Amino acid sequence: MTYYLIKLFLSAGVIVAVTEIAKRNNAAASIIHSLPLTSLLAFIWLYSETKDSALIGRHAFGTFWFVLPTLPMFLIMPWLIKKLGGFWPALGAGIVITVLLYFLTMTLLKRAGVEL
Repeated sequence: MTYYLIKLFLSAGVIVAVTEIAKRNNAAASIIHSLPLTSLLAFIWLYSETKDSALIGRHAFGTFWFVLPTLPMFLIMPWLIKKLGGFWPALGAGIVITVLLYFLTMTLLKRAGVEL
């Protein structure tokens, strides 16, 4: 139980740290946020629990392909915020676009013979 609490608080702490830093220094928070901290923590937790390097390799490979459809959201969010009149509509549209890009990515990977 203690292990899971450590995982929970360390993982959540990353998110809290980024949001608090962003209030003071957006550039620094953006750099920290762009780091694959969530992926690194997931790799560490998964490996510490399974000791399965091959699983980590498969997970990293899949993560690479599923990061790609999320990237356009970061580029279009500023435009969506202006066009749609605020954060919530822009976030909703960004999520819908990202989900559609996930499906497109999965379709293209399947056609290319890439198994995740």
